[in-house]
Amino acid sequence: MRSGQRGVNLGFLLLISQLFRVGPSNVPPVTVATLGLNIYLFLVPQKQLLDVCISVQNAYIYKDWTRLIFSPFYHADDWHLYFNMVSLLWKGIKLERRLGSPWFAYIIGVFSLLTGVVYIILEMVLTEFTKDPSYIRQCAVGFSGVLFALKVINNHYFPGGVAHVFGFPVANKYACWVELVAIHLVSPGTSFVGHLAGIVVGLLYTKGPLKKIMKICAGYSGSRSSPIRPNAYNAYTPYNQYSPNNTYSASNEAPWYEPYTGGLSEEEQYQAAIRASLNDQGSGHAQRRPNYGFNVPTGPLTEEEIRQRRLNRFEG
Repeated sequence: MRSGQRGVNLGFLLLISQLFRVGPSNVPPVTVATLGLNIYLFLVPQKQLLDVCISVQNAYIYKDWTRLIFSPFYHADDWHLYFNMVSLLWKGIKLERRLGSPWFAYIIGVFSLLTGVVYIILEMVLTEFTKDPSYIRQCAVGFSGVLFALKVINNHYFPGGVAHVFGFPVANKYACWVELVAIHLVSPGTSFVGHLAGIVVGLLYTKGPLKKIMKICAGYSGSRSSPIRPNAYNAYTPYNQYSPNNTYSASNEAPWYEPYTGGLSEEEQYQAAIRASLNDQGSGHAQRRPNYGFNVPTGPLTEEEIRQRRLNRFEG
């Protein structure tokens, strides 16, 4: 049975504006499908948030394991949806091109479930360590745990470089940890443990046994006939732009944009789209501040600045 539909508001309109400015045809299919599922469940939720949010009490004690499936795809409000989906848009474009659509879909499915499992384990550990029973009742929703995991593997496949967290340069390999703390300090209402669970899942994939286990479960043997395989350059031709020897070309990267404030990487700050969308909404709407501690950039770069930074990036 469907719950009541949500109203459309500024965060949602900004998200749709960004999607159209990027162009749906420029976004790989699994990323589009994941965006679509999140947006649909926000506009037409099938359950109330309290019926899908994940906690030790609800999932483990009461054995409501369906929350592992639903909790990542529900969002508290339009700004929660907006920032998570903008982050997914740019991570998805880069990673789906790099890994191929079948393997990226596999990652999304596994990470969505596993971040919930790790979240429950971490909350149980905190409860035992602090003797504070409130941790077992902390209920979380949203895709940000999965996004933190994707950020870890994005930094693994695209190493090096510098991210700017609230204006401070941070090496990409440490950016996840700095963002974890910074976002929680700026917006205490966010789930610190949920984000930490995502980082743990990402590290299990890049440094631990998770990737190997996933390959075994998928029947991956290293042969080109395997049903699901990472780095499959021909898995989805329009979005897997690789040379025949399966090497990645810098010229085929997703569009790059200037650094952000508030926990999003440089490619996630589509500044021109944000500013243009805010201007379209009028000054009255532009004064509203997001609820999750993110700040809208003060203005877009000029074309010359963007071109110069792209050259510097590729030369570096």
